[in-house]
Amino acid sequence: MGILDLFTTRANEKDAVHKLYGVIVAHARNPVFYVEYGVPDTVEGRFDMISLLAFIVLRRLRAGTRQSARLGQRLFDLMFADMDGNLREMGIGDLRVGKKVKELASLFYGRVAAYEEARGDQARMAAALKRNLYRGEDVQPALAEAMAAYVHAEIARSEEWPLDDLYAGELAFSPVDSENTRR
Repeated sequence: MGILDLFTTRANEKDAVHKLYGVIVAHARNPVFYVEYGVPDTVEGRFDMISLLAFIVLRRLRAGTRQSARLGQRLFDLMFADMDGNLREMGIGDLRVGKKVKELASLFYGRVAAYEEARGDQARMAAALKRNLYRGEDVQPALAEAMAAYVHAEIARSEEWPLDDLYAGELAFSPVDSENTRR
């Protein structure tokens, strides 16, 4: 691999990471999550929804190759650089931004651990979502259960995502089905 190949690879990775993060953020903004699934439509709720979807993508990247793990790290880095920028735009002072980003990273790692431990167990995933995504709010059990079913389905689908697609920044989450919340 020549020096030009190295620069091309890094530029392609940067482009792919930005595309992947764009898809995560766009999907996290889907109104169905907030209107039908009861996710709090707040700054914190948006962060938690992005974190949940990022968990699914990062999990797939981590299970792949060294290249996919590197892509996952770059995705994580971009996610928290974006959080930093958003905090600054919201008027949080420079002295507090670093502390707040560290707090968000800690929250993210806690959520990832909870979701990973609950993977495959519907009741545990619903409980983890109640604590984290819904932040302990009094959410209807059917909504948390519907969200847990959605998360489990996305995790299963993600295991089939071709790594080459992710390397190209191509990612498609399943459509969010509001019918699942009306059981």
